[in-house]
Amino acid sequence: MSARTRWFGLVFISLAVALIIVDSTIVNVAIPSIIDDLGIDSTQVQWVQESYTLVFAALLLVFGTLADRFGRRRMLILGVIVFAGASILAATAPSGDLLIGARVVQGVGGAMVLPTTLSLINATFRGRERALAFAIWGSTIGGMTAVGPLLGGWLTTYFSWRWAFGINIPLGVIIVVGALLFVRESREADARAAAPGAVPGAPVGAPGAPSRIDVVGALLSVVASASLVFALIEGRIYGWWFTDTAPAIGDWTWPFDISPIPFAFALAVVAGVVFVLWGRRRMRRGESTMLPFALFGIPSFRNGNIAAMIVSLGEFGIILSLPLWLQNVLGFDALQTGFILLALAVGSFVASGFAGAFGNRIRPVVIVRVGLAAEIVGVAGLGVVIGPDTAWGLLIPFLFVYGFGVGLATAQLTGVVLKDVPLEQSGQGSGTQSTARQIGSALGIAILGTVLFTTAGAQLDARLSDRGVPDATREQVVSQVVDSSGAAIAGLEKDPTMADTVEDAKIAFSDGTKYSAFAAAAFLAIGFAATLSLGGGSATGAAGGVEAAPRGRKTPEKGAV
Repeated sequence: MSARTRWFGLVFISLAVALIIVDSTIVNVAIPSIIDDLGIDSTQVQWVQESYTLVFAALLLVFGTLADRFGRRRMLILGVIVFAGASILAATAPSGDLLIGARVVQGVGGAMVLPTTLSLINATFRGRERALAFAIWGSTIGGMTAVGPLLGGWLTTYFSWRWAFGINIPLGVIIVVGALLFVRESREADARAAAPGAVPGAPVGAPGAPSRIDVVGALLSVVASASLVFALIEGRIYGWWFTDTAPAIGDWTWPFDISPIPFAFALAVVAGVVFVLWGRRRMRRGESTMLPFALFGIPSFRNGNIAAMIVSLGEFGIILSLPLWLQNVLGFDALQTGFILLALAVGSFVASGFAGAFGNRIRPVVIVRVGLAAEIVGVAGLGVVIGPDTAWGLLIPFLFVYGFGVGLATAQLTGVVLKDVPLEQSGQGSGTQSTARQIGSALGIAILGTVLFTTAGAQLDARLSDRGVPDATREQVVSQVVDSSGAAIAGLEKDPTMADTVEDAKIAFSDGTKYSAFAAAAFLAIGFAATLSLGGGSATGAAGGVEAAPRGRKTPEKGAV
C-alpha cells in the first residue's frame, strides 16, 4: 500500500471516529428541544443520553475481538452502516421510547467502530508514521468532543434537533465509500500467517490458525461491563444503597427498600471474577480468550491501561456540565454554547500539529504528561472563573489549554498502551484499552454528575433556608432546579416575585459546576501520577514506534517498568 493511500485511509478512519464521538456530545445541547417536541420526562432524558454510553462500553471488548477474527475494515464498515441506520430511526422517532431504542442500536454501531479504528492504525502504520497517525486520531477525539455541541447547537437552532442525528447519514455514506477505496483489510489470520513457523491449515492455537470465538467469555464481559456501567450511571437516580426512586418497567415497580444499584455492582463483580477464571482456564488450554490475559505481562500495556482508566475519570466530564451551566445560568442559546466550546476543538487540533512536529523527538510518556498537565491547568482554571456572572471571554483560554492537553494525552497514551502489542492481537488490545477508558469515563460521569447536582441542591437549599423560605416551597424549588438540570431557572425568571430565588439558583448551580471542574482536575492529577509507572521509552518508540514482535518471539519491553 502506498503512503498516499495510507494517509487517505487515515482520513476516513478519523471521520469514523469523529462520527461516533460527535454523537456522544451532540445530544447535550439538543435535549431541551427534544423535551419540547416529544414531551419526554426526566427519566427518559437520562436514558436518551446514557443508553448510548451503556451499550457502547459493554460491547467494545467483544467487537474488538471479532474484528481481529473476521476483518477490521469489514467490522468498521458494518459498524458505520449500523450506526447510520440507527441514526435514521433516531431522526424520525415519534416518541421518547423509540428514540432511546435507536440510541441503543447506535451504541452497538459505535462499539464496532472505535476499537477497529485503533487496530487499523496499528496494522497500517509503522515507526514514525504511527506516531503522527495516533496523534491525528487522538486530536480527532478531543476536537469532535467540542465540535459536537457546536454542530448540535447550529442544527437545533436553525433546523431541528432531528438533524443532529440526520447529519450522520451522509457522513456514514462518505466513510463507507472512503474505507472501501483507501483502507486495506487486515485480520488476525494475516498476522498469524506472517509469523515464524506459520503452517497453512494448522490446528486451532497454532501460528497461522484462526482461533475460535469465546462465546461464554463474550457474554460474561457484556454482563460485567453493562451492570457496572449501569450502576455507575444510575446510582445517583435510584440510590446508592437504599431506594430513592424505584425503577419501573411497564406495570412492574422495584419492590425492595434496598436499591437495585448494590445488586448491579454485585453482579458486575461476580461476572467479572467468573470472566477472569474462565479466561485463564481457556488460556492454560491454549484456547482463545476475550481478554488478552497474556498481554498484561507486557508492562507498557498493563500500566498504560491502568493510567488510561484513571485519566478517563477526569477527561471530558466538564463537557457534560458546561453546556448546562452556559445555557441555564448564563443564558446562551445552543449555537452560542457551541461556539464557546469550539475553543476546546481549536486547542486539540493545535496539539495535533505539535505532536506531528515533536512526536518523534520527545518520548511519548513525556508528551502524555505534558498533555495531562495542560488538562489539569485548563479544568482547574475553569473552576476558578465559573460564576453566575462570568464573562464568556474568561472561559476561552482555559478551554483552549484543556483541548490542547486532550489532543496530546489521548493519542500518545493510546500509543504507549499498544506499542508493544503483537499485531495479530491489536484488535483485542485496542478493545481492552477502549473498554478501560469507557469504564473510567462512566465512573467519572457518575461522580462528577453527583458532585454537580448534589452541590447545587445543597447550596440552593441552604440559601433558601437562610432567606426563610418555607420548607415545602424550598423542597419544591430545589427539586425543580436539580431534576431539570438547571432548565427550571428560565421558568422561574418569568415570575418577578422569584428574583431572589433565581439569583440563589444561579449561584448554586454555578457552585455545582465549579466543584465538578475541581473534581475533574483532581482525577486528572491522579491520572498524571499513574503515568509515572510507565517507562520512558525512546523517542522512536512514540505511539507505537517499536514494531510489534512476531508471534512466538518475546516482545522487547524497552523503557517499560
